Amino acid sequence: MYIIPAIDVLDKKVVRLREGNYNDVTSYEISLEEQIEKYHANGTELVHIIDLNGAKGDFSNQEYLFDIIQKTEMKIQYGGGVRSIEKVKELVDAGIYRVIVGTQAITNPSFLEELSSLNEGKVKYADHIIIAIDVLDEVIKYSGWLESSPIKLIEYIDKCLALGFFRFLCTDISKDGKLGGAGVDLYKKLLDHSPIIKLIGSGGISSMDDIRNLNALGTMESVVVGKAIYENRVSIEEIKDWNLKSLISF
Repeated sequence: MYIIPAIDVLDKKVVRLREGNYNDVTSYEISLEEQIEKYHANGTELVHIIDLNGAKGDFSNQEYLFDIIQKTEMKIQYGGGVRSIEKVKELVDAGIYRVIVGTQAITNPSFLEELSSLNEGKVKYADHIIIAIDVLDEVIKYSGWLESSPIKLIEYIDKCLALGFFRFLCTDISKDGKLGGAGVDLYKKLLDHSPIIKLIGSGGISSMDDIRNLNALGTMESVVVGKAIYENRVSIEEIKDWNLKSLISF
């Protein structure tokens, strides 16, 4: 299991939200460029960047984000307001390694169907897609966690699998930003249902013990860690040592 450091950006600032609440924001005194370089200098291969403005349909951050992202040698896992085929193509063609889709995939059934068959030359765009599933008490949330979907969690996963999407980023909203431990029970349920999925966990990591608990599930592909790094609960050196032993390379 690989540890992916996370950077959330709101109004061009590195921040963390508590349970997805835009009114409960912690800002950090480090720029996006500095944080990316900090990870890169310590051997991180993949970083997770979310445009929180974009998640609400405000793309005022995008030029700023792209200017910095395109300068780094690291691979980027990127999300926040990716709600059209054109946006997916724009991001992949710009060199984004993985594109996270959430709201549009949930609210527009034809979006995933079209995306699953989108190919240009040697590029199969579906190979670069992560399906975001943000969950609160087994209810799927979208639009920056502001709306609830009537689609059942397991039903949605099965639908995505049938279309050829196997990589999922599952955020347990009840855990997010609280440093209270990860959603082990939720992830176990998903993995028991579909052992073939490539599952990325997110939310609640407070220590390396939490990471070990997730790793004990046996088939987690990776886990996103954000606030625990900024709050010095998990060090970048610990992440580097863990990832060197994970035998996963991007």
